[in-house]
Amino acid sequence: MLPQGAPSLDEILIQSESLPWRAKSLNGIHEKMLWRNEETGASIALIKFDKGAGIPEPHLHAANQFMFCLKGRYEYIPTRVVLTAGCFYCNPKGNVHGPAVAHEETIVVEIYDGPHYPVKPSWYTDEQDAR
Repeated sequence: MLPQGAPSLDEILIQSESLPWRAKSLNGIHEKMLWRNEETGASIALIKFDKGAGIPEPHLHAANQFMFCLKGRYEYIPTRVVLTAGCFYCNPKGNVHGPAVAHEETIVVEIYDGPHYPVKPSWYTDEQDAR
């Protein structure tokens, strides 16, 4: 039992600058996982796209996807939706979108309220990249 006034052990504080970027199996995409619920698949991560990197095919997600762009320029090619610093993007579960490309180095906060994909996309060789 915690003493009265002690912080909850459920609270976390992460200094993201101290976390290393983890390269994903799709060239030019890197991740800093900030939080993940293993039971639901929900997650919050920083995603960095090198200039010219992106998602090569149309795809959909098994959960709602939310992104907030911290820096850069990231475009969903078919719809010409472009994320730049300060943009918030919401993509509902099951909506087909992409391909997409970073026109310059781009960093986004990416949030899923459940699992990312119904099945692992072909462009990832590592199962961890599709979680």
